[in-house]
Amino acid sequence: MLNFLKKTKPKNIQIKCYEARLEINGIVLTFPTNYKTLVEIFGEPSKKSRTKLTRSYINCWDKYGLYCNYASSGNILGFSLILSKNHSLENFPNQFFKGEIFDSNKKINYHELTQIGFENYVLKKMTYQGKKKPYAISIRLNLNTRKEIPRDKYLIKEQNEEKITFKDFGFKLAIIQELMYNKELLKPKFNLNEFALWYKKRKINLEKEGYGPIKEVTQYFKDLTIPKNLAFEIKEIYQDGGNEIYLNLIRFGDGNEKYWDIESSEDAKHFENLKKVSLCYAKENVLNELNEAGIKTEWL
Repeated sequence: MLNFLKKTKPKNIQIKCYEARLEINGIVLTFPTNYKTLVEIFGEPSKKSRTKLTRSYINCWDKYGLYCNYASSGNILGFSLILSKNHSLENFPNQFFKGEIFDSNKKINYHELTQIGFENYVLKKMTYQGKKKPYAISIRLNLNTRKEIPRDKYLIKEQNEEKITFKDFGFKLAIIQELMYNKELLKPKFNLNEFALWYKKRKINLEKEGYGPIKEVTQYFKDLTIPKNLAFEIKEIYQDGGNEIYLNLIRFGDGNEKYWDIESSEDAKHFENLKKVSLCYAKENVLNELNEAGIKTEWL
């Protein structure tokens, strides 16, 4: 048979877990990672799509049983190795993971695995609706790794420069996404897990409280000052359920929250360079108001 008619045989995937590093077929991977690194290891994904609610990205490698879901920033916090169809994932791989996982040099029986934590990442069995057999093994950034956090990191300090006064909390959040996460001009970059460890007035338990707004987190963003001299940086607003600002407001949000909706376009007056807006969390009137103000606006 001619070579060009032969199917490329999938390479055998070997995942080796060490305390200070993760190796996949000899390539060291650290989290957060990115699309380019995964392509280097696994090749181009066989399927690409976006979730219905959060509009986050899904990449699948069918021949390896690999499923990856990540936000629009491109930072990939982990991926899943699919073992069965017993789940509710969207656009999942059509084959199961058949590779090998090692803890140092000891092969792991991933059907018996519960959870193993390492310095940068964690392996965890994923089950669906209380079933004992796992549908996947998740390999993700270890959110419980404790690093020393400066005592003043999330203290909001008084500034001498003029600040923007917002009328609408949802609009402010959209601006924070652009300045803090997209352009990295507004610092510190807020991290919900880190903030929960840093906060000392009470214990914030994200596992219990992460399904809804946390008052201290919401108040932080309400109090956060945005200097007027950054207003000219805003040329576009792109609301997306996978935006970091929303992921850092509610840890286990389902993408259908309402409390961060933009209810008024009044704050657009502060941003003279704003020319384009894509909305997914806003009241109907906001779309019309922004278009009437000469800002091209559409639903995502």
